[in-house]
Amino acid sequence: MKVFAVIPAYNEVRTLSELVAGARAHVDHVVVVDDGSSDGTAESLQPLPDGVTLLRNAGNRGKAAALWRGFRHALEAGATHVVTLDADGQHRPEDIPRLLAALKPDDDALILGERRDKRATAPRMRRFANAFADFWISLAAGQRLRDSQSGFRVYPVGLLSTLHFVERRRKSFVFETELLVAAVYGGFAIRYVDIASLYLHDARASHYRAVYDTTQIVIVVAGMLLDPRLALPRLRHLIRGLVRARQRASAAPTRE
Repeated sequence: MKVFAVIPAYNEVRTLSELVAGARAHVDHVVVVDDGSSDGTAESLQPLPDGVTLLRNAGNRGKAAALWRGFRHALEAGATHVVTLDADGQHRPEDIPRLLAALKPDDDALILGERRDKRATAPRMRRFANAFADFWISLAAGQRLRDSQSGFRVYPVGLLSTLHFVERRRKSFVFETELLVAAVYGGFAIRYVDIASLYLHDARASHYRAVYDTTQIVIVVAGMLLDPRLALPRLRHLIRGLVRARQRASAAPTRE
């Protein structure tokens, strides 16, 4: 298993270097994509540590484009799995081994870090936006998805290599939603690992705009539900679910 971490960063000078050092201790390579920062984010990594690659976008293209550039680099370098972390200090690098431990041999599952404690610590508007997004994304996927807005994930290369990315600025956060639905439709298992989520008092304001970005997610989900091209993947997913349910029923002990 060859694990890369991809960290998109935009104006994260206060938190990035410590996060990169922590992540590097648990993965084979770290790829940082500086998305046009103006606060010295890229310079905070100099001199560049061993096992760390810095990619710089000339302007702010959004989180989706930064993630995609990092994914491409990791795939070209031979990664088998890609860990993603937010650069604002919310995710603890020491949780990476726990996410990787959820993988099984020859596993193509997507591992999602679930912030079980977010209801107690996250801002109220963020909690509502996340719950609202979870509902709509679960509707599109045809199964319940928990903490769909968590950016702490482990992606299998089997999923990433099937994606076709079309850059649109509005997709900054929607892209991660589409990845989840694509995983479900593609037959990839999704597993959850409890993680802590840190909301630092002195951190910069989140780039996630609760009302705007959640609205964009709902619009994209509605498009998925109405898109006839996705009818076949949805049908395949439904059939797989029925087959699994039948297998579980057959394996269950019978009562005499």
